[in-house]
Parts: sequence; C-alpha cells; structure tokens
Amino acid sequence: MAFSARRSTAALAARTGASRRPDMSAFPLPASPPLKVIAAALRRTTERLARELAQPTDSQPQWNEIEWAIAGAAAAMQGISVLLARRLLWCGPPSWRDFLTEQQEQGTLRHAAIGAVLERLDAVLRAGGVGCVALKGAALRGLDIYSIGERPMGDIDLLVRSVDLPSTAAAMAKIDYVEAFKSQRHRVYAPRRKVAPRSLGEHVDNPLKIEIHTVVAEALPVRRIDITAGLWPDTVAPGLNAYSGLSALLLHLLLHAAGSMRAHALRQIQLHDIAAIAPLLSAAQWAELLESQRDHGGPWWVLPPLALAARYYPGRVPADVLRAARKACPRLLRIATERQSLTDVSWSNLHIHAFPGIAWSRTPLDALRFAQSRVVPSRHSLTELQFALADQPQLAQVPWYGLAHGRRILRWLFSRPPRVQTMVSVLAALESARAGPAKAGG
Repeated sequence: MAFSARRSTAALAARTGASRRPDMSAFPLPASPPLKVIAAALRRTTERLARELAQPTDSQPQWNEIEWAIAGAAAAMQGISVLLARRLLWCGPPSWRDFLTEQQEQGTLRHAAIGAVLERLDAVLRAGGVGCVALKGAALRGLDIYSIGERPMGDIDLLVRSVDLPSTAAAMAKIDYVEAFKSQRHRVYAPRRKVAPRSLGEHVDNPLKIEIHTVVAEALPVRRIDITAGLWPDTVAPGLNAYSGLSALLLHLLLHAAGSMRAHALRQIQLHDIAAIAPLLSAAQWAELLESQRDHGGPWWVLPPLALAARYYPGRVPADVLRAARKACPRLLRIATERQSLTDVSWSNLHIHAFPGIAWSRTPLDALRFAQSRVVPSRHSLTELQFALADQPQLAQVPWYGLAHGRRILRWLFSRPPRVQTMVSVLAALESARAGPAKAGG
C-alpha cells in the first residue's frame, strides 16, 4: 500500500532532501493530466472530503471524471476511505461507489488480520515475559471510537525497554517475523513471506510490519522532543499494555501528527484520531498533558496539530486548551499554523518546498542545521532511505531516487517537481479509472 499509516519514506526524504522531485517532463510517465490540473484536483477533493467527513452534507460534489478519480487517491492518502464509505450522505458516480465498497470490504478483512497478529503477539510476549506498550492504532483498537475496519493500520508499533530487545526478537521469530531494518528510530520486523504491496488504498494482503521502539521522539525540525517516559504505565505486565492514560495517548498522537505536519506527510486520519480522543479528556487530564512538556520548554509544538484538528472538527478541542497552546507556540510557527490547510501539510500537497517545516525552528541556528541536513544528509539517513525505497518498489515508476544526490538538490532548488509518493497514488487512481469502463464493456 503506497500510503499506509507509516511516514517512513516521507520523513526520510524530508530529512535527506530526496523529497524534492524532478521536473516530471524529464521522465516518461503513463498518460496523466498536467501537474497544475492534478494539484488543483488534489486540493479541491481533499478539502471537500475532509469537510464531509467531519460534517456530512447531502450536496454531492460536481466533479469531473479526473477529479472523481483523484478523489480516490486523496481518500487513500488521507486514510479515510472506509470512514467515507460509512458516513457520506451522497453516492457519487458508479466508479466512486465501487471504490468505497471495495475499500470497506478490504478494511474489514484487514481489521481481522491485524487482530489475529495482535493476539499472537500478546501470547508470545507473555510467554517470553516481555511487557510493552501498544502504540497509536493498536491502542485505539481497544477504545470504542472506530467501528470494525474504519481505522487503517500500515504497521503495529510497540514500545519496548532496551533490555527486552533480545527477548522481543525471539518473540518475533515465533510468529514468523524477521528483522528487515534497524534505524535510529526503531527496528522493523516484516513477515518472512514477502508480498508486494498494492498501490492504492487498503488491502488485506498488504504487508503488516511491526515496528519496535525503545524511544518515542520527533525531530521538530532538528530538536528532538522525547515523550517516552510519560507513556509507560506504572505497572507493566508481560504482553501488550495500554498507555499510562488517555492524556499520554493523546500526547503521542499530537507529537506524531506534529512530525507529520513538519514533513508535509500528515493524513486526515491522524486529525480524526485527535478529534475523537480530545473530548474524552477531563480538565485535569488536559492540564497533565500540557504540564508533561515542561521539561522540553513547554508545549510549544502542540498548537499546530491541535489547531488543525479544531479547524476541521469544530467543538472537539476545548477553547481554553487552544488558548493555552497558542500562548506557548512561537510566533512564526503560530503564524504558519493559522495559514495552513490539511492539503498544505499532507500527502495531498503535490509540491514540497525546499525546506518543508522550517517554521518549526526555534532559533536561526536550528533553521541552519535543518537546511544543512537537507543539503548534506547523513550516511545513516541515506541508508534508511534506500531501505524504504526497496520496501516500496512501486516508487520506481518515477526514476528519481536513482539520480545522484547532487542532481536532486539542483532539481528541488530550482524547480517545483512533484512528490513521487503522491504521483504514484494519483497514477494508480487514474489507471483504475481508465480500466473501469473497459472492464465494464468487456
């Protein structure tokens, strides 16, 4: 699946500068509309679907065939296909209805498959005496927030203590998972049997990876915000454990969304998570969440994801919390936040700036360090990028990553080329739309 819940390729590309894409006219691609048409359609469909998901209307969009096809790409990239299938009040053309119906079926099948893996994980971790925290999507499954299949998961994230890494590796082997890659952020385990991912949306056969974290942190854009200590519950039993509380879960969702926004890799499902959890917190829990960031200079980074969630899901975030977050936010980041839409900071943004998220810099030195990391990426970052590319072979449709890094730098400094990941999803949606009438005619 080109756009799973993971941000690995986006985050790596944003750090290395490889997220700048070449002028697509330099490469042969399947027939597609001009980039200006695609960019406009992505923005139009993304924003409309985002509003419909939060506040459904009975007014069907008046989109042309290209826009309806690209709407499928937008829904897949934003992780909201199944939610749309169950909540839209209008039907759309047959191709759109078929897409959502298929996504609903696959989402249900995948939900069951993920549940089976989680049960096996819990059993082998218990047997090995390993206690861990089930993070993000795995934790949300245990709450009465989503119906079956509505919340996509591209992988299972677990927080494990460093001392338990050997025992965790042994547990992975027992469920036939092997280590695929080790990075500074996590260790990635994948099923021993390899299956090529589908290029658009949810599918039960898409590989389900397990990411083992010993630290939960994000670089914003270069200063690391580490929230690990507050996520562990007071008592950790062998097997899968819940967060220390709802405020810890929401704090992690906010940090993950902040990192995604910084890299222009947000998905609407992340805002939906925040909007679903926010009303469940008491005033004391909100105070606990904000106070937990005192060791990192206060909750300066919380406003962007909170404000964006509040913009698309009115009434879900308490006004006094937004005021406190706005007060703690640096001026430049606050100004940038007020101007941003979901499209601007998500996969639906076809064009990426040379230095995405530089407004998150706290000082001029931070901005300089971030720019340097884009132009001169570390060897480790480039190695991570190569693994991500090998993991997503569909990205080879656009031969960009094969270029020398110096040539890529020149391209993204002097042009506005499209993102490979976004184009792959758009091309898949357009190809599916072209194939539909032919299949029907046969």
